[in-house]
Amino acid sequence: MFDFNDTIVNNAAGRPLICAHRGVSGGNIPCNTIAAFSAALAQGADVIELDVTESRDGQFFVFHPGKEAAHLKTHKLISAMKADKVKKLRYVNQDNDETQFGVDRLCDILDFLKGKCYINVDKFWTDIPGISAEIRRVGVEKQVIVKTALKDKYLKPLKECASDFMFMPIVRDEDTVTDMLRAEGINCIGAEVLFEKDTAPVASREYIEKMHEKGMVLFANAIVYNYKEVLSAGHNDDISVAGEPERGWGWLIDRKYDIIQTDWCGVLKHFMENR
Repeated sequence: MFDFNDTIVNNAAGRPLICAHRGVSGGNIPCNTIAAFSAALAQGADVIELDVTESRDGQFFVFHPGKEAAHLKTHKLISAMKADKVKKLRYVNQDNDETQFGVDRLCDILDFLKGKCYINVDKFWTDIPGISAEIRRVGVEKQVIVKTALKDKYLKPLKECASDFMFMPIVRDEDTVTDMLRAEGINCIGAEVLFEKDTAPVASREYIEKMHEKGMVLFANAIVYNYKEVLSAGHNDDISVAGEPERGWGWLIDRKYDIIQTDWCGVLKHFMENR
């Protein structure tokens, strides 16, 4: 298992780390649950990506905000509910039938993942002080990778509450911020890059090599959550599992991205091992 006192670059060991997007879900197992994260670890995930939302009375849960109607069969947002109501909710499976799985608290998920993998906390920007405090209470500071878009309103609480956490700004097409963040005293370990075309600066070999020379990490997305939202110029899970893995995952691996986020952990791991 990883040495969380080491850098994530050194832990990459010459291959991309596999990041499980909301765990591994399917059949009766919903995403963003302990069951989904257990499945992801069993399939070789090095990093677990999870989403955080906050109840009306200030408790943190692992759930993608805005997906209540799809995953819980309710049109009421968790942010509008008290925690005791959230705890009574049940996920539905891919056939839209109710499951036995409820919405887990962030503290319980972090405790379950403690010592097992890196943890990519999405929606961190929704309450940087509160989520940071929860991470510290559980004691997983060295495992978490937090990210935000780089807006002024996020920078101040980030510096005040989480300057020691591994941080990645989300950048689209061109990176103009990572050096500045390091100069500001933030533990910026690299960037999550989004690009619609192969010609984007963040997709260039020159940029990637330069970032690696600085000891920085690049996170690429193979996931497709909406086919109209292009995250990696079409080098994605869809084409990879449908017969063209070299054009999908292979392209990202050859570009030397350090972390690849996927919904197909086991298949990606098999591809990398047999390539």
